[in-house]
Amino acid sequence: MSLLDDVAERDGWRCWVCDEPVDPDMSVNDSRGPSVDSRTADRKAKIAERLAHRGCNTRKGAVKVVIAWPDRLHVVEPAPLITVAGRLERKGGREMVARCPTRQDAQEAADWLVDRFSRLVPGLPVTANVEPGGGQFLVILAAGRR
Repeated sequence: MSLLDDVAERDGWRCWVCDEPVDPDMSVNDSRGPSVDSRTADRKAKIAERLAHRGCNTRKGAVKVVIAWPDRLHVVEPAPLITVAGRLERKGGREMVARCPTRQDAQEAADWLVDRFSRLVPGLPVTANVEPGGGQFLVILAAGRR
C-alpha cells in the first residue's frame, strides 16, 4: 500500500483542511483529488502527514490555513482553530474559543468542536464545556498534554 493509501485510511478519507470527504477514485491531479500534506515541519509531531484535497493542499502553501466555523453555528468572536489546536497540543489546558447568545447555540458549537478536533488533532483528547458569563455563554475547550 502506498503512503497516500495509508494516510487516507488513517484519516478516514477526509481532508484535514476543509473536513470534506476525499474521493479515493478521483485523480491525484484534480483539485478535489487526494494528496498527502505535511501539516507541520516539527519533526517531533506525532502525525506529520495528513490527507488533504490537492486544491486545499496547494492553497495552504499560498495562504495561511483557516479552519472555517460552520455558518449554521451562532458564535461571536470565534477563535482561530489552527492556533487553538497548536496551543492545546503543546501546552494542554483550557481555552475560551467562542461566545454564544444562548446555551443551545453554545452546546451546538461545543459538540461541533469536539467532533472537528477529533480529526484536526487526532489523539488529543479534547473536551468542551459551556459556561455562563456576562449574559452570554462561553465555549471552552480543554485538553491534557499528549
